[in-house]
Amino acid sequence: MNLRIFYFKHRHGLKTAAIFLLGCALLIGAVAILWISSFKVPSLQAIQERRVAESTKIYDSTGNVLLYDVSQNTKRTVVPIEEISDYAKKAAIAIEDQDFYNHKGVKPTSFIRAMLVNLTSLSFSQGGSTITQQVVKNSILTNEKWISRKLKEWVLAIRLEKVLSKDEILSMYLNEIPYGGTMYGIEEASETFFGKNASELNLTEAAYVAAIPKAPTFYSPYGKNRDKLEARKNLVLAEMLETEVISEEEYNKSKAEVIEFKPKEDSSIKAPHFVFYVMSHLKNKYGNDVLEKGGLKVKTTLNYELQVMAQDIAHDYALENVIKFKAENAALTAIDPKTGGILVMVGSRDYFDPEIDGAFNVTLAKRQPGSTFKPFVYSVAFQKGYTPETILFNVKTQFATACAPDNLTSLNTCYSPDNYDLKFTGPMTIRNALAQSVNIPAVKALYLAGVQDSIRLARDMGMQSLSNRGDYGLTLVLGGGEVTPLEITSAYSVFANEGMRNEVNPILEITDKQGNIVEKLEPHPTQVLEKEITLKISDILSDNEARAPAFGASSFLHFPSQDVAVKTGTTNDYRDAWIIGYTPSIAVGAWAGNNDNSPMDKQVAGFIVAPLWRAFMDRALHFYPNESFEEPTPEDTTLLKPILRGVWQAEGGSEGVHSILYWVNRADPRGPKPEFPQNDSQFANWEYGVQKWLQENSFIQSTVNFQGQ
Repeated sequence: MNLRIFYFKHRHGLKTAAIFLLGCALLIGAVAILWISSFKVPSLQAIQERRVAESTKIYDSTGNVLLYDVSQNTKRTVVPIEEISDYAKKAAIAIEDQDFYNHKGVKPTSFIRAMLVNLTSLSFSQGGSTITQQVVKNSILTNEKWISRKLKEWVLAIRLEKVLSKDEILSMYLNEIPYGGTMYGIEEASETFFGKNASELNLTEAAYVAAIPKAPTFYSPYGKNRDKLEARKNLVLAEMLETEVISEEEYNKSKAEVIEFKPKEDSSIKAPHFVFYVMSHLKNKYGNDVLEKGGLKVKTTLNYELQVMAQDIAHDYALENVIKFKAENAALTAIDPKTGGILVMVGSRDYFDPEIDGAFNVTLAKRQPGSTFKPFVYSVAFQKGYTPETILFNVKTQFATACAPDNLTSLNTCYSPDNYDLKFTGPMTIRNALAQSVNIPAVKALYLAGVQDSIRLARDMGMQSLSNRGDYGLTLVLGGGEVTPLEITSAYSVFANEGMRNEVNPILEITDKQGNIVEKLEPHPTQVLEKEITLKISDILSDNEARAPAFGASSFLHFPSQDVAVKTGTTNDYRDAWIIGYTPSIAVGAWAGNNDNSPMDKQVAGFIVAPLWRAFMDRALHFYPNESFEEPTPEDTTLLKPILRGVWQAEGGSEGVHSILYWVNRADPRGPKPEFPQNDSQFANWEYGVQKWLQENSFIQSTVNFQGQ
């Protein structure tokens, strides 16, 4: 009896709970239906006349000079669907929504698939939105990120499909789609990129136009990712082939076709190379929507007055260099050592000159740095105990240990580099060798310092492009690696800042449209090189007396009334000419050459790029106080080995004259003299060069055999 009562009571409770839950579900459903029914689809005219989101503005360091308004003078020309190339329509559908003409506005399977791909790959690169959803998102909804927004997008996409035809929706999509900056719609894109109407686009042009909207800044034909744009254009063509809207013959012909984009013409932009560098930085950090629609005020580190000077100087001197040296382009950048802020960025002689590919930013391009790399090698040598007075023999030397010491060529696998002037003057101090940029002692210094340690220091100081460490040998010190002008100028700023490194940064402050600070430059310097070593490098690079035998007493590198450290560099094949110099307040790097990597006339950087750099420095230094470098701390060298304090003829002459490897263990130069110097793999080769020079210059050679026999 008790069990029956319990059963009936339990069943009654479950029934009551079920009724309650059903009631709640009905109530929630009713509220949801009422909420969804409140969604309104604007008229076609209202959608087409939508307000462009508040634009991001980029300023110079004062906050007063507007460099670029990302959405200034928004350009959009609406054209009927009939006036858009069939190729353009097919390309857009193939890459964005292949089932466009079959679905009812949304494709839940595509959304789920995109979510699964994003969750498994953690790349979050898959969108899953139909063209109809994109029209809703771009033209109706705000940028809110809630789940409710996605639900609204789905509902409005379904409702939009009920009031508009597929062609009307496709027309809205193609007329509203952003192409970067101020450009909206396929008609503006066609005119801007190709100088023609959307109705005239051929297959290849249509594929480019369909490729760009995924990330307009990243895929811009005027940016540095042309290879990525090319790959995405080919993806569009591949999707069109797969969906059979083009033939294989059309695919192959279009993939091979070379299209010329119109030069970018936008007089409203100031310092364009720098602006696009900043936009790329912002896009990577905050996303494209924030960049183009976020209403940010971006105050940059750019000194616009210096920038204008640099642009004019780079333009004028590059035009002179075309005639004098067959060097048609030039680039210049300047950095504040104390903050890492970019003060100047000129990526070519003229951003708007298509004949030299002027939109390409050379300050971000990897080039061989020539002898401008030498100070980093000598810095490592100083770390290990060598001194500015250390003697390195400037004599013709074979550095490939597999080659005979008397094989003084660079044929096959041998390596016996020359000096620029083809002079081999015998013993030199490191001070004179670096100041005069002599090659042979520099290669020896790299061997003594170590290739890996030299790369490590260079990377610590800012040259992150030196990443593949297996590719470098003793050619590294003569510019065998590749770095960007911005990187190496930043690395030189560490010398200027006494060993403290600040990361390169183009941003002073970012505020949102409410005036709240989003980002602010707060330098966090790190000590990457001992102060005393930087003082030695600066002392040598500003020593005009030490430099004079190679450059003359009154060269472009000499500043009679101010401390300026400076180093030039020219690659062996004369494709790049460099000069980088600094004071405690500014580091300036300049480059001259050709964007197509063709060689210049056979002249050193002192002739090709030094006049340009000096013209800028003469003006720039007026913006800063006349500061002197701190003197290196004097060292008592009396207890050092003679070779480390500038004495190359051994006292008493009992042991004769030899290369440094006879006197020091390269890893511990201040330690004991090597008991068996011939065990060093380079000893025989270096010793041969020294003894040969002694004989040719009528010195009495040692009576001891030091050929490693």
